[in-house]
Amino acid sequence: MTTMDYSPAQTVEMSGFSLDTLRYYERIGLIEPVRRAAGGHRRYSDDDLGWLDMLRCLRGTGMPIAQMQTFAELVRDGDGTVAERLALLEEHDASVEAEMARLIELRRKVREKIAYYRSHLRDEPVECVHE
Repeated sequence: MTTMDYSPAQTVEMSGFSLDTLRYYERIGLIEPVRRAAGGHRRYSDDDLGWLDMLRCLRGTGMPIAQMQTFAELVRDGDGTVAERLALLEEHDASVEAEMARLIELRRKVREKIAYYRSHLRDEPVECVHE
């Protein structure tokens, strides 16, 4: 299996993270120290990109950095932590589900307001409790 080698600029483009974020994530232990080329420049691997994709997912779904750090530590600790990783992800999934339900309810209210204003523009008043 061939593993590609990516420059920081390529990694930024492929991961969607800024260079500052990549360095910050490395500094706080979310990503392991990145391999360096002979000249000292960081070189990222396909595995690094896969891990960054997971971090993007976790962050994008609202996982706090501290919880992401715990997850990263568990991953580095190996197969003996699979049950703990599963529990952490299941807890996060429940949080995501609750947030989605909250957002769906808020969206319903926004859509009600949209319908109210559309009907108002058509001179077809629809009863709305709050203006």
